[in-house]
Amino acid sequence: MSTEVLQRLSTITLSTKHLRRLPHLSDFLPFSLPSPSPTVTASHVPSLFREPYILSGYRPVQQDWRCYLLSLFQKHNESLNVWTHLLAGPVLLLRWWANVDTLGYTLDTASLPLLLFLVSSLTYLYLSVAAHLLQSHSERAHYFFFFLDYVGVAVYQYGCSLGHYFYASEPAWRECVGVMFLPGAAFFGWLSCTGCCYAKFRYRRPYPPQRKVCQLIPTGLAYVLDISPIAHRLLTVSWSQEPSLPFHALQIACFLLSAVFFSCPIPERFFPGHCDFAGQGHQIFHMLLSLCTLSQLEALFQDYAQRRDTVVELFGEWQLWWACVSFPVLLVCCILTALIPMKHMSKALQSKDE
Repeated sequence: MSTEVLQRLSTITLSTKHLRRLPHLSDFLPFSLPSPSPTVTASHVPSLFREPYILSGYRPVQQDWRCYLLSLFQKHNESLNVWTHLLAGPVLLLRWWANVDTLGYTLDTASLPLLLFLVSSLTYLYLSVAAHLLQSHSERAHYFFFFLDYVGVAVYQYGCSLGHYFYASEPAWRECVGVMFLPGAAFFGWLSCTGCCYAKFRYRRPYPPQRKVCQLIPTGLAYVLDISPIAHRLLTVSWSQEPSLPFHALQIACFLLSAVFFSCPIPERFFPGHCDFAGQGHQIFHMLLSLCTLSQLEALFQDYAQRRDTVVELFGEWQLWWACVSFPVLLVCCILTALIPMKHMSKALQSKDE
């Protein structure tokens, strides 16, 4: 018996040795991947990169770009900000395909606003991932990627307004707001991008309260308009008759709570240095915003299932196409708007280097 056990152990040992001799992935790569430098304290990075009450976990600046890409698997103070939105994308797509299979979804004029909502959601999620993952490379990269992040926010706002208007609005609300809703949503989306870019360009750390004002007022106005058809519906329609309304209520609750954590550095304000890697308000903001988006998707699919046969008849094919064509127009306008402060910032940073 003991001899048999020894023979098996020797077989396992030989197998392990053979496995060690197998080629590794790095053997096939024509280049070697750099290793990200260990994280440092706030005093070792420029003030631009320092967050209030976050004392450590910063990635050193001016590393190879690949180091910041590989820092996806490194523990640093932006890790959860990256992963919360990075994982939200696949979850969103899985729920999309699950709903598509259930409803027998077909890509036609009536479904275009729903598709654009998905595109806008993925846009803001992954531009946010790029900003938090790559911004530590340099001051120029920091501004560039966060300006793009603001573009994603504006596009997402308009994507939400498309879904809310065509699938969730009531006739009484449309009589009050009418055809001005979507142009207003596009304008306030652009204004939100402009206000955030201006605040980023204009103010330096430590940021004054005016910076939050420039960010929150246009974003708040955009949200009030975008959510108005949902708020009206929640107040005027019986929840027992509309299965989407609990999801709409959840998305509002998540968004409002996320706004609190975005506006205030809590809980790290009360525990400086203890939330460097996990527990920051911005991380909680990311998680709540992801949950808000998932709730919106569920709600809009429920609304789409009930109204897809009447959407074209109710709004007209021309209005649906006009609204959807305005989506890429808004995207281009926001990108051009973001390039203006980026150009001025590049000149200022170049003068600073000289």
